[in-house]
Amino acid sequence: MFLIDKEKNRITRVNEKKFSDLGFKERENLQEWLANNPSSLGEDFLIIQKEFAGFDDTRERLDLLALDKQGNLVVIENKLDDTGRDVTWQILKYASYCSSLNKSQIVNIYQEYLNKIGSENNAEENISDFFDGTDIDEISLNKGQTQRLVLVSGNFRKEVTSTVLWLLNYSLRIQCFKVTPYQLDEQLFLNIEQIIPMKEAEEYSIRMAEKTHEDISSQEELKSRHNIRREFWANLLRDMNSKSNMFQNISPSIYHWIGTGSGVRGFGYNFAISKKYVRSELYIDRGDADENKYCFDKFYSMKGKIEEVFGGSLEWERLDDKRACKIKHELSDCNVFEKEQWDEMIQFLTNGMIRLEKAFREPIKQMNKELKSTYVV
Repeated sequence: MFLIDKEKNRITRVNEKKFSDLGFKERENLQEWLANNPSSLGEDFLIIQKEFAGFDDTRERLDLLALDKQGNLVVIENKLDDTGRDVTWQILKYASYCSSLNKSQIVNIYQEYLNKIGSENNAEENISDFFDGTDIDEISLNKGQTQRLVLVSGNFRKEVTSTVLWLLNYSLRIQCFKVTPYQLDEQLFLNIEQIIPMKEAEEYSIRMAEKTHEDISSQEELKSRHNIRREFWANLLRDMNSKSNMFQNISPSIYHWIGTGSGVRGFGYNFAISKKYVRSELYIDRGDADENKYCFDKFYSMKGKIEEVFGGSLEWERLDDKRACKIKHELSDCNVFEKEQWDEMIQFLTNGMIRLEKAFREPIKQMNKELKSTYVV
């Protein structure tokens, strides 16, 4: 690897190093880098556990456990400068141990991890966010034999690569990433390169696996949920439209939320429903995290006046680890799939939404004026 100096029109060699030569360790360094930046492996992963040892009758620990965007468990095994001879057998064992984990166990494993690292986040909500807001009950996790294996190492022995290539013939989803540190003076660099399989073959394998492992019963359950939601939204919109014109142009949806604009970009009013709660909320997302936090903080500085107009307290969620923010009025311990609760929920949601819009009407107007002079509107 060489560094290009455009001014001098020269290149300077960046020296390849070994992790051990630089004093880096497998668990304290390489594992932490991957855990904190899993997208370095080429796609979005949600790390749900580290040094996981929750297997019956064994003390073995896998390095990292993750979820991918298809709901598959991903076992990530990292080695420092060399894989050793037995890493494929090791990671296959871990995959077999994980194959029996159900959704409830996976959520619990993730919640334990969040608690361990001192996070106050909720596992179910994080998983829902990872799947673009899909309700947790509709997310399929670890269905069938869909476990994925990821090997990360500074060097792969021939017996390892030979075994991996053979396993690929049996549609096992396994990837090898070569990690190489480089040094130029005091600067250190890390290159992460997928060496097995080729990208084109990997994408084809993913498409075939998704088709093969489609769960028909899950699809039927999903269809039923969609029908119930559509019916609920039709009832809610009928009640809402008799009280306000906010949602006049909104149609019933199959999803767990419906929303409408406020008239100012990035400030939307949403209804959200689930098996555990219903809520009315102001959702702040202008496309930029800093701008969203700026708006939230401005609103929060007016919290007393806003809640006075609203006629009660609101839940203020700045969501520092996410781009958007929200301010919500929520009713818990209710289930949208229990129709006998609908009247109470619909009254709570529609009345709450009307009060919420009234409380934020003037603050949003003020914010819009300020944003015109501060940000591009």
